[in-house]
Amino acid sequence: MADSTSDPGKTIVVSGATDGMGKAVTLSRLARGDRLVAVGSNPAKFTALIAEAERLGAADRLHTVRADLSSIAENRRVIDEIAARWSAVDALLLFANRHSPRRRETVDGLEYTFALYYLSRYLLSRGLSPLLDAAADPVIVTVAGVGTTTGSIAWDDPQSTHGYRAIRAMVQGARANDLLGVGFAQEQAGRARFVMYHPGFTRSGDVSPFPLPVRILLRVAAALKARPVAESIAPIDGFIDHPPAQPLTAIDRGEPVDPALPTLDPADARRLAELTEQILARSTRPPDTCDRHHITGCRSVSS
Repeated sequence: MADSTSDPGKTIVVSGATDGMGKAVTLSRLARGDRLVAVGSNPAKFTALIAEAERLGAADRLHTVRADLSSIAENRRVIDEIAARWSAVDALLLFANRHSPRRRETVDGLEYTFALYYLSRYLLSRGLSPLLDAAADPVIVTVAGVGTTTGSIAWDDPQSTHGYRAIRAMVQGARANDLLGVGFAQEQAGRARFVMYHPGFTRSGDVSPFPLPVRILLRVAAALKARPVAESIAPIDGFIDHPPAQPLTAIDRGEPVDPALPTLDPADARRLAELTEQILARSTRPPDTCDRHHITGCRSVSS
């Protein structure tokens, strides 16, 4: 295992690092001298990211991990790979998300948006917690839609098996991310400060999953109304370099979010954590590794 504490700069893990804001943050932090662990799934986009890192003279500080983060096993493999290479992680930045026009299931039988947008962030934040705890001033930043109150968790059908709507699935994922941060803080799942950040409409991201007319409309709207990527990622540098003192911070387009919002209800956060652990309990990961990753509901079939 490499000892990153003796090197200059920070060790930063970024999920969704090959597109949009995730890519912009990755390149920005490389330019500042940090070590970046970029997690993504698209080989061509990794090639482009590496080429840009080479132009910065920073390719030696970029480590890429190709993974399908909609898979429970793949998230755990990512955790294993990072833990084998680094003894500490200073920041975990969670961007991975992708629109799915039609309902589809992952290899684990879960609805894709739920698995990628929410469950991967649950697994990575808890699974990398021991490495974050080993850093001097650790922080987790999840980029979603905190502060907006549209939508809720479909407790009776979280996998959207009835009447799937792409927007509804995305909004549920955003609300689940709100509760993820609340749960992490109230459970004291690690030393890392947890920051939930809503940048607002930003000129970034992959619009290829949308039909052509929607892609055109989104590009026009982005050109007219969206914030530049550089503007949206600027606060993230502050979260990394100077993590907030409090365990949980929620920022919506530059303004603090009222913790009394119904979308940040602690009881709902506990309920979602229990539901998530029930999902993970159906996985087949050996229990010793589950314990090591602080994922309590994970167990083997034979247990």
